Amino acid sequence: MKKVVLILFLLLIAVSMIGMATNSDTIIEESIGSVPTLDPGWSYDTTSGEVIYQMYDNLIQYDRESTSKFLPMISTNVPSVKDGTILDGGKTFVFHIRQNVSFHNGDILTPQDVVYSLERSVIFDRSGGPSWMLTEALMPRINGSYVDSITEWAIKLAGVKSYDDLFVEGTKTPKNERYRRALINAYNILDEAFEIKGNTVIIHLPHVYPPFMYVLTHSRRSSSILDKKWASENGAWDGKANTWWNYHNPTREKDPLYSIENGSGPFMLERWTRGREIVFKRFDNYWAGPAKIKYAIIKRVQEFTTRKLDLMRGNADIIYVPIQYLVQVDKIPNVSVYNYPTFLINAVHMTWDISTNGNPYVGSAKLDGNGIPSNFFADKNVRMGFAYLFAYKKYIDQAWYGKATTPNGALAKGMIGYNPKVPAPFDQDLQKATEYFKKAFNGKLWDEGFKFTAVYNTGNAQRKTALEIISTYARKINPKFKIRIVGELWSAFLSDFQSQKLPMYLLGWVSDYPDPYNLAWTYYGSTGVFGSALGNAYVKWAQKHTDPLLTESMKTLDPQKRQEIYEQLNTISHDNAIYIFTTQPDGLQVQRSDVQGWFYNSVRPGQDFYYLSKK
Repeated sequence: MKKVVLILFLLLIAVSMIGMATNSDTIIEESIGSVPTLDPGWSYDTTSGEVIYQMYDNLIQYDRESTSKFLPMISTNVPSVKDGTILDGGKTFVFHIRQNVSFHNGDILTPQDVVYSLERSVIFDRSGGPSWMLTEALMPRINGSYVDSITEWAIKLAGVKSYDDLFVEGTKTPKNERYRRALINAYNILDEAFEIKGNTVIIHLPHVYPPFMYVLTHSRRSSSILDKKWASENGAWDGKANTWWNYHNPTREKDPLYSIENGSGPFMLERWTRGREIVFKRFDNYWAGPAKIKYAIIKRVQEFTTRKLDLMRGNADIIYVPIQYLVQVDKIPNVSVYNYPTFLINAVHMTWDISTNGNPYVGSAKLDGNGIPSNFFADKNVRMGFAYLFAYKKYIDQAWYGKATTPNGALAKGMIGYNPKVPAPFDQDLQKATEYFKKAFNGKLWDEGFKFTAVYNTGNAQRKTALEIISTYARKINPKFKIRIVGELWSAFLSDFQSQKLPMYLLGWVSDYPDPYNLAWTYYGSTGVFGSALGNAYVKWAQKHTDPLLTESMKTLDPQKRQEIYEQLNTISHDNAIYIFTTQPDGLQVQRSDVQGWFYNSVRPGQDFYYLSKK
């Protein structure tokens, strides 16, 4: 009898699960990511970004597929020069705040909530987080350079060497009154950017910052609008100038908003089973009208075969499909597959100053046929040789199944500055590669040969394939050219990347916002994440050749002038083979055909469940 009851119970669970999946009021997505946080100030990954996108609103939003046109959101206007809401040559922005917008707990959104949210993002400033985007725009530069953290101003005002110098060791208590005042004054500099007049928020930037509207737009989690009263009641920053440092750079689990939410978006958090699934329930009091579906569910399902079977059976409506498995889903009945462009640029990196001390990846550390010297890739001829060596089309066909294009630089197709013909992309030319290698190191390289190790992060087959292609063709044109391919776990790879031990490796960057500066600075700037990692030789070179142009590109809002500057940067990169740009890949959306309302946006993190419905 007990066995019969158990079987009936299990059958009821199975039926209820199928019913949930096929229910026209529910859409289920199966993906592979684990949600790290629900706090917009912390989020800097696509997985949590997709979740926060459903629950929180921003001042403005993109006009569907467009990444250059905006629509109102919490603001009832999109600021423009034409209507007088962008003033002072692009330094003042006027936002009229929508009235009677309700947070999920019933609180009414106010202009004070807007200011609090943006200031909290800046003072939150968790290590490796997204705060820098707002900070660069809202806080004055120091010695001509953008400020990426409010702590930089605190350090300057206090006259100390590091942020930790301001506090009693092991605490967040300022050592003295002077340091406490410096901390308060750093916040006051931030607060000067904001002005509230009635139901209007006016933001005064200390300098022109062309990407500012992008930074505020829905998709950028760090600019989400929070309920100040609710946040402070739940242990977040209280909004006061003399307490902000107590809430600066928290650990994830000690962040009070880590696992709770109270946005004004179209969905509320129903439940979050960490590592398994997150369930949203429709917010019927949403200012733009309720969503078409009642529930949205994102499940973490690691195995592709399981996701595929769930899609076929109707137990999942949308699934994540790696590009190599596309052929397994594009012919399934009642399943639709869409390709869309991304703002991801992948490139092979060649370190100009390799750290050779105790480094097994450089062999003898000499140009003697058994290794490479520290400055191996500082020789332009070496880089040009590898740029012409790479089999671009073959790589896209083999590793990306044709679902990518070859970039001609760091700028993504679809952005200001991109021009498919300026410069012309590299193509494989083994004769030119040979000519450049023969010129490198005054001919010694060709005669002696070289030996080094190229490294990829374990589990990334596409990066491994790119390096194998380079190794194969290098040996083909000269048997003395020997490149070993090794995989490292991500933590070890990241450590070696940061210490400049990797001679050659492949990494990509997804643009934080659809402005070319983000990609151009990352790859070309002397202080860029990738540029600075190439070594001191590159840093000095970039300070002369690329930094002035990057600076100039941020002084004007004129799209034509910016177009010309970024075309020039791309040409400089191409002519010096700073990187081997390999792919701008397509994204994939795989869903059941009865799902309606989907459209792509290249900077949106995942789905927008608000527009989705079922037949």
